[in-house]
Amino acid sequence: MPELRLGDDAARLVAYLRDAGLSLVTAESCTAGQISAELSAVADSGQVMEGGFVVYSPAAKLALLGLDPGWLERFNLTSVEVAEAMAGAALQRSPANAALAVTGLLGSEAKDGIAPGTVCFALGFRMADGLALFSRRERFHGDPAQMRREATRWALRRLPEFHQRALRGERA
Repeated sequence: MPELRLGDDAARLVAYLRDAGLSLVTAESCTAGQISAELSAVADSGQVMEGGFVVYSPAAKLALLGLDPGWLERFNLTSVEVAEAMAGAALQRSPANAALAVTGLLGSEAKDGIAPGTVCFALGFRMADGLALFSRRERFHGDPAQMRREATRWALRRLPEFHQRALRGERA
C-alpha cells in the first residue's frame, strides 16, 4: 500500500478543523513552517488557519513568542515544557482557539544529552473552562528531511485526537 502524502493528512485536518469550528495557530521550530505550508496548500484552508510563527532559533522564540529566557535555560529547547510555552504564547498572540507547537532536534548528533530525532509537541485548545494543553515527546529516525516530514505527519494526524480528548474534559 503506498504511503499517503502529507497533503492527504493536511486535507483531513483542514476538514476536521472546519467541522469542529476550530481556527489554528502554529508555533514551529524544527519543522520550520512545514506544518503551516502543508495546511495552506489545501483549498479553503484560510477558513481555519489563523497564522503561524516560525521560531527556529532561541532568539526568535524570545522575540516573537515572548518566552522567558530562564524557561529556555531551565528546561532546554527540546522539551515538552518549552513546547507547551510556545503553544500558550501562540494562543495569547492570536484569536485562534487551537494551537500546535513543535520543537526538537533534527540534526545528526546528540546535543545536551538529547538524541537526534527527538521532537516535542504541544497542542492547546481554548475551552469554555480554560486552556486544555497536551504535550508529547516523540522520536523519529532518518535524515533531517525525513525526520521533519515524520514530525509534520505526526502533528497533522494527531491534533484531532487531542481535541477529542479536550472535549471529553481531559487536560493532560
